[in-house]
Amino acid sequence: MNLKDNIIQQKSYKFAIKIIELYKHLVGVKKEFVLSKQLLRSGTSIGANIEEALGGQSKKDFISKISVAYKEARETKYWLSLLRETKYMTQGELSPAFDSCEEILRIIGKIQKTSKENTGKLSDNS
Repeated sequence: MNLKDNIIQQKSYKFAIKIIELYKHLVGVKKEFVLSKQLLRSGTSIGANIEEALGGQSKKDFISKISVAYKEARETKYWLSLLRETKYMTQGELSPAFDSCEEILRIIGKIQKTSKENTGKLSDNS
């Protein structure tokens, strides 16, 4: 499979760019340094863990790394929620990031489910 055709890889990379831009805005304009750093770390970690999963040495390694990416996406959604609730940014300002994060969560969730099901089938046939 051509990596250019890997949807979650593409979406997580584009999302990381959005998060970096959001971080620069929060630090530069809003002068917010704590929540933004947490958001930067977790939001860019999603794609990094997907990359690790794609280079995994085994199916078990893949599932482990993709699970970490899912956890990082949930954490990112948490930080986005805090930024909204504390009025650093409005719902409108955060909506594109929220929507992307939720889409990534759905995709990774399906990947996890399918991978675990396929691993179970492999074990049954052994």
